Amino acid sequence: MARPENANPLSGRARGTVGLTGESDILEAFGRHLRAEKGRSEHTSRAYLGDVRHLLAYASGRDVTDLDQLSLADLRAWLGDQADAQAARATIARRAAAARTFLGWAEHTGRVRRNPAIRLVAPKRGNSLPGVLKHDEANSLLDVAAVRSDDDDPVHIRDRAVLELLYASGIRVGELVGLDIDDLDLQERLVRVMGKGSKERIVPFGVPASVALQAWLDVRPRLVVAGSGPALFLGRRGRRVDPRQVRQVVHELLSHLPAAPDLGPHGLRHSAATHLLDGGADLRMVQELLGHASLATTQIYTHVSVDRLRSSYEQAHPRA
Repeated sequence: MARPENANPLSGRARGTVGLTGESDILEAFGRHLRAEKGRSEHTSRAYLGDVRHLLAYASGRDVTDLDQLSLADLRAWLGDQADAQAARATIARRAAAARTFLGWAEHTGRVRRNPAIRLVAPKRGNSLPGVLKHDEANSLLDVAAVRSDDDDPVHIRDRAVLELLYASGIRVGELVGLDIDDLDLQERLVRVMGKGSKERIVPFGVPASVALQAWLDVRPRLVVAGSGPALFLGRRGRRVDPRQVRQVVHELLSHLPAAPDLGPHGLRHSAATHLLDGGADLRMVQELLGHASLATTQIYTHVSVDRLRSSYEQAHPRA
């Protein structure tokens, strides 16, 4: 007999055996809630669902056989164990948020009688910023991509356009691979981006990116197949390019710059934001460009810019 929709996923389970099969119904419903009602991206939804699976497995290990038995102490111990295991603060903070969202939804839908996560707090995310490219390193990276594209291989021409657009616009890799041809306005040098929470924004880009994109559009028909659709960037088999392919391209081209940090596409986003602020861009303009919901998220880049300013001052000023 099928389990009722609001049945507790831990009820009647043997101790220590909580797993994906037992929780599939409630996790599937929670996933629909995240995507349809909360507007979470596919990436965020997968992360939250993974966090909840981790929590349920941990709860089973503590002899919790019913979700209503889950206490604030259990949740704190769960996070504490992860801290002891040297998990990143950002990971712990996300898992705490996932637990609060999941148990709040479970209470609202009648799957639990009370929400033990109301008073659950996690360590604040650090303001540390992953490595960024220096200005000359970014230029060298784009030069490498341009030189490689001279072989007339359409994929190498695409790679150059991808890197130029990532660095010029600061968009996320997930936003880039979701672009369609109609999202691009080469004449005005603008791209329409669908960001987190299905929020649309318009992002400008410069002349070098425009030139690289036009070169790609000129050769794109050579990769088009029946299932290509309107996707802006295609793989060698003619399908929409995926984030994994873009990450491989960035890592591969950066390998030609031994002194540069090994970054992924998100590193180009960080680099673009930092270089904009270094150049005097307004913080709120950068926030709008990156699609950050909160100005506090954008402010992490100001620390990098101030550090560079201080370093330059100390090197140049005679009384520093």
